[in-house]
Amino acid sequence: MASGWAHDGAVQDQIDATVDSAVERARSRLAQGESLAFCEECDAPIPERRRVAIPGVRLCIQCQSELEGKEKSLSLYNRSGSKDSQLR
Repeated sequence: MASGWAHDGAVQDQIDATVDSAVERARSRLAQGESLAFCEECDAPIPERRRVAIPGVRLCIQCQSELEGKEKSLSLYNRSGSKDSQLR
């Protein structure tokens, strides 16, 4: 049960908002269009199985991994703080 200024269900509202935000972010990163045969960053060939599995792919696995690592480290807003900090 929530106490203080938070209404009942505030924690669930925060969880729902976090999930919605993650889904929207994932959808916005989906590639569109025709897949490239060669990585647009390093010019390495992109395997056909990857191009078929991910329509619109533009990066090889190595470059994609590096990009995702950079994006993760640049996150400035942490919604997953403790419940206590969210309810005060």
